[in-house]
Amino acid sequence: MGSQSRAAQVEEVIRRLEAHYVFPDVAEKLAQVLRARLDEGAYVDFGDAEFATAVTADLQSVNGDPHLRLRHHADPVAEDGDAEFASEDFRRTAELENFGVASVRRLPGNVGYLDTTLLYPLDLSATAFAAAMTLVAPADALLLDVRRNRGGDPETSAFLQSYLVDKRTHYLDLYEREGHRTTQLWTLPYVPGPKFGGTKPIWVLTGPATFSGGEDIAFSLQRQGRAKTVGEPTRGGAHPREQYKVDTYLDVTVSIARTYDPETGENWEGTGVSPDIPVAADEAFDTAYELALRHVLDLGDAGPRRVVAEEARKALDQR
Repeated sequence: MGSQSRAAQVEEVIRRLEAHYVFPDVAEKLAQVLRARLDEGAYVDFGDAEFATAVTADLQSVNGDPHLRLRHHADPVAEDGDAEFASEDFRRTAELENFGVASVRRLPGNVGYLDTTLLYPLDLSATAFAAAMTLVAPADALLLDVRRNRGGDPETSAFLQSYLVDKRTHYLDLYEREGHRTTQLWTLPYVPGPKFGGTKPIWVLTGPATFSGGEDIAFSLQRQGRAKTVGEPTRGGAHPREQYKVDTYLDVTVSIARTYDPETGENWEGTGVSPDIPVAADEAFDTAYELALRHVLDLGDAGPRRVVAEEARKALDQR
């Protein structure tokens, strides 16, 4: 592609950054980097996919924001915003991924396990998550696996967390550049079906692929003292983003807000969520499950608990 066309695309990326990026001063630095790279002729010989990869690396070079990306698509980009989320293809993709609920089951010893891959918009995923939480509600302990969770909708995070507390909880604040608005994020006063509740132990399994909305869950439950995190530090993306059309097959994702702990002002941007119990990500399940089984045995084996205790002992013996 010619230098004039690449220059126009870079300037469109810069325009979107200057208009929307949550940190205006960083947007200015990003503009300087991109224009300098353009003047060097860095992008001229690239195809669109290589161009998107190169610009993404340059966008993330200033402050390491993993939500800043130029993306190349095989199909034409329709428009700004969440149009892709309303498309039939997106809905079909969500359905084929079981709306982000990869696995839910009762493990031997009455330990619940929920593996999530994405927090799809709540209008799509609420039924799946409500069904999953209904299944794990009677468990004595819960393993919440976000090692493969690549992000998603804050409303779905609030919905899921609402099953894990006994009363409404203010767990994050969200600052948006547009209008300089700050919104408190709370769990919901009501969710369909039974709750797991706010007292039984939870271990959240984390790893380097845990991102954005998955990190929201791990960070929020950890900061509340509601759960222990087990595994490796997460990827480190705390900035909600929006996508904006750049050209026919290109769009740029721009961080338009930042989330943070309402008490400390801290978040996980750039650092990730540090595990309470650091182990290799592929060992997180075994570590957490053993802790959960020992908790189950601590509950005793009298009366109806005898069968569960026998399950827990057998499961521990097999480890």
